[in-house]
Amino acid sequence: MALNCGIIGIQGCGKTTLFNSLSGTKAETVQFSDKANLGVIQVPDNRLYELEKYQTTEKIVHATVNLIDIPGLTRNATSTESTRKFLNEIRNSDAFIHVVRCFDNPHVPHPDGSLNPIRDIENMEIELQTRDVESVDKKIQRLEKVVKTGSKEAKQQIEALLEIKALLENFTPVRKMNLSESSIEAIADLFLLSAKPVLYVSNVDSAHVATGNEYSSTMEKYLHEKGENFLLIGALLESEIAELESPEDRQLFLTDAGLTEPGVNRLVQYAYNMLHLRTFFTVGPKEIKAWTITAGMTAPQAAGVIHSDLERGFIRAEVMKYNDFISLGSENACKEKGKFFIEGKNYIVEDGDILHIRFNV
Repeated sequence: MALNCGIIGIQGCGKTTLFNSLSGTKAETVQFSDKANLGVIQVPDNRLYELEKYQTTEKIVHATVNLIDIPGLTRNATSTESTRKFLNEIRNSDAFIHVVRCFDNPHVPHPDGSLNPIRDIENMEIELQTRDVESVDKKIQRLEKVVKTGSKEAKQQIEALLEIKALLENFTPVRKMNLSESSIEAIADLFLLSAKPVLYVSNVDSAHVATGNEYSSTMEKYLHEKGENFLLIGALLESEIAELESPEDRQLFLTDAGLTEPGVNRLVQYAYNMLHLRTFFTVGPKEIKAWTITAGMTAPQAAGVIHSDLERGFIRAEVMKYNDFISLGSENACKEKGKFFIEGKNYIVEDGDILHIRFNV
C-alpha cells in the first residue's frame, strides 16, 4: 500500500520545485499551470542496507510514496472547472503536503500582492472547506428523497451532515471535529478534503533552511497553537542537492547548509508518523523489500499487502524482529536463541518485523 500525498499550495509557493526534488522528475516550474504532475519517491530506510549485510540479495526494494502536484490554487479557485477536476483527482490522497511560501522573490510575484503565510494557509483551508460543503450539500439533497420513503436512517444521516456542514461553515476542518461513529459513517463515502491529515511545509530560501526566518517563525507559532504538523524546508536547496550524483557531494552540501539529512527524509518520516504507518520487511536472496502498513494491522492483513492470495490462504507468519536479526546475524541464529516466532491470525505486526508468510490457496 503506497502512501498517496497530494501537494497543494498557492501559485508561486515553490511546490513544484519541491515536487521535482522529491520525485526526481523535471516538471516545469511556471507561475501558471493547468496540469497535475505525478511522481513517485522511495522511502529512505537504511535498515534495508543493514539487512543486506546479513542476507545477500539481488535487489533492494524501498517502500514508495506517490505524489500528486496540483496547480497552485488561489481564493475562489474552486469556481473553475479545471480546479474542480484537480481537486477531484486528489480526493483519494491519504494526506496533503501544503507548501506555504515563506521567501521573498521579486521575480515571482505573490498572487495576493504581498507575502503573508497565515493568510495563505487560511485561504487554502477555506477553499478545501468550501468544496466539502458542496459535497455535504449534495448528499443531503440525495438523502432528502430517501427520507420521503420513511427511512429513519436517512433522516439521522441528514442530521449528522447538517451538524458537520455548520462546523465547516464556521471554518472548522473535518479533521478537527469530534465526530461520533454515526457522523463518521455519514461522510465516509464523501472523501472530504478537510478531513485529510495535513503536513504544512514552510518553504524558505536557501540561507534560512537551518534556522528559519520571520515568516516561518510566525507560521510555526500559528500552526503550533492549532495543533498542526509543521516542517521547515528549502525547496530550491533540495532541488540543488537532488542534482548532485555523488553522496559525498550531497553530504558536503548539507553540512554547508547546516543540515544533517535531506528534507525528503524528514518529510517522509513526518508523513509516516502523521498517518500512523509502519514498515515490515521480507528478506531473501531474490530481494529485500520494505512494505508499508497501517499501525494495528494483523498478520493476515499485512500478508494481503504483499498479495491478496496470501491473506486469503493465510496459515501463519514466521516472524523475526529487525534488531534480533541484525544482532544475531542470521535466521538460524534467531531460531537457536528463541527469537524466531510463529504467529497466527491475531498477531499485530510491528514496525521492523521481518515476515515470512505461510499460506495455502
